[in-house]
Parts: sequence; C-alpha cells; structure tokens
Amino acid sequence: MSGAQRVWALGRGLGTTFGYLFRRRATVNYPEKERPVPERFRGLHILDRHDDGLERCVGCELCQAACPAHCITVEAAENDPERPVSPGERHAWRYEIDLLRCIFCGFCEEACPTGAIQLTPRHDLVGFTRSEFLVDKRWLTVPAPAAPGFPPDRAETGGEGGRRAG
Repeated sequence: MSGAQRVWALGRGLGTTFGYLFRRRATVNYPEKERPVPERFRGLHILDRHDDGLERCVGCELCQAACPAHCITVEAAENDPERPVSPGERHAWRYEIDLLRCIFCGFCEEACPTGAIQLTPRHDLVGFTRSEFLVDKRWLTVPAPAAPGFPPDRAETGGEGGRRAG
C-alpha cells in the first residue's frame, strides 16, 4: 500500500467518525427516560389473581410442559376447603422461574388455561448473582387486594416480595 492510499484510507475513516459526531445520539438516559416498548413486547412474568383475591394458578403444570427452555418449576398441592388458595381443587404451592434460562417466548402464557401466568412489558431485569434471577411464587404473584382475611402483600410489608430463599 502506497503512502497516498494510506492517507486516503485514513481520511475516509476520519470522515466516517466525524459524520457520526454530529448525528443525533441513540443513547437514552435510563431510568429517567425510557424508550417505548413495542405493543406486543414480552417482558417479566407475573402470576395474576381473580378479583376476589384467589390465585388463578391451579397447579396444572401446563406452563412447565410448554416451556422450551425448561425454566419453570411447578408443584401442586390440594386446596384446603376452609381457606382455599385458588378456586380449583389444587393450587401451586411451589412456582419458580429461572429468568436467566427463560427465552421470553410466551408459550407458558398461551398454555395456561386460567390466564394465571402473564408476560408484562416490564424489562428491568437486574441482579448481581444467579440466585437473584431464580424467582418464586411470592415474587411473581400480584399482591392481594385489601380485603379481610388476606395476608399482607409485599407493598404493605415494605419488601420486594419474596425472592427464593437460599
């Protein structure tokens, strides 16, 4: 490569650099300002409740079977007739999702016959250790409405809910 070719290549490279210097920046000052997410974006999961406060999840384990990444663990237990957790005969006493393995495909949401598991537009998945991404039923479940007989929700206790304990 001759000297003139090198100078020409250097000039083209600097021209590209200076061209980007005066363009509008793509960086967003997150979290003060967020970019809008697409309408059908699939983000973090929640376990929804009925209007009366009972959990929608009946522990059928269809979401676990439909998950291609095998990141959902569901174990069902019988409902106590005096203090039911869900409207069915069973409820999910253990519901865990490994968010690092999840591919956010939405198959769990489609497989759920009761509409319990839903993917929200939230995308703020932050943590420093692997255990922070193993979320359990207490973290996933929407807080119960303020009604007599319901345990206090995570907003009232000041906690984040329950991440999986050790």
